[in-house]
Formats: sequence, C-alpha cells, structure tokens
Amino acid sequence: MTEQRSFSGSGDAAMSAKGRAGKHPSPKQRRRAREKAVQALYQQLLNYTPVDELEAQFMEDPIMLKLDLDYFRRLVRGVSASYAELDALFGAHTNRPVDELDPVEHAILRLGTYELKYCMDVPLPVVMNESIELAKIYGATDGHKFVNGVLDRLASELRAEEVAAVRAARSRRGRN
Repeated sequence: MTEQRSFSGSGDAAMSAKGRAGKHPSPKQRRRAREKAVQALYQQLLNYTPVDELEAQFMEDPIMLKLDLDYFRRLVRGVSASYAELDALFGAHTNRPVDELDPVEHAILRLGTYELKYCMDVPLPVVMNESIELAKIYGATDGHKFVNGVLDRLASELRAEEVAAVRAARSRRGRN
C-alpha cells in the first residue's frame, strides 16, 4: 500500500476565504479546506501535535488564503476534540481494528464521520464524494473502496432519512 501523494503542512495565511468581501465559500474552497484538514489530521495521527500548534503550522502555507479557513478550523478542531467518539462510530463498521488502519484512510474516515455526524448542512452525497476523492488522491490503491464502504454503512446509521431519500431519488431516476 503506497500513498499517491505526500503531505506538506507548512506555509503562511491569515484570512479566511469567507472573510474576503463577505462571500460564502465556493465548493472548491470547501474541497481545499477538507484536503488541508485531512493533511493536518494525518500529521496529528503520526505525531500528536496540539491543535493550536497544528493550525499555526498550516497557517504558514499561502494556499490557506485560497480555502474556506473557517471550515478548515471547524473540521480540525472538531475532529481533534472528538476523535475517540469518531473512531468508535466508524470502527464499528470496519473489518479490522481502528489502530491498524492506514493513517491516511484513518484521517479521512475521521473527517467523513465528523461531517456525517456534526455537519448536517453538508449534504450526504457531498460528504461521501469528497471522502472518496480524498482517498483516491492520498490513500493506498483501492483505499477509496474501503472508505466508501465504511462511510456508507455509517451513513445508514447516522443519516438514515437522508440515505433513504438519496436512494429513492436514484431509483426514480433509474425508472425515467
């Protein structure tokens, strides 16, 4: 299992994308926020770093000016504050112990689980697609299939009504 890309987590930024001109962040800015959050969470898994210090390290990267900084902070701080709960939630849907997971997939599962449970403003298909894409980019070969399976089972538990609505919509499209 080899990673497809390496992570770097240093550089300089001080302004949230949302803060600029009062605009709401674009999907691209949210995607970048998730990507950087996974990098931070990965780094934290390998070498625990307090959240404030971790955030400060990432703020040195100029790319931080191009993402939804508020969402990055929400994700990193939220996952860091509840990692044991998140691990237990998705761990119930894995076929191996959580501490034996690939660190990239572990970070992505923590992030995806956090979004499923605490970011109800983010639609289920977005959480799933973003998690799968992150796993395709950074995870091991076929790691995205593992992430998809775990989060799909967890979504049925955490967002049962939304899962049913998405499946019904797909079924209707299939009949038309």
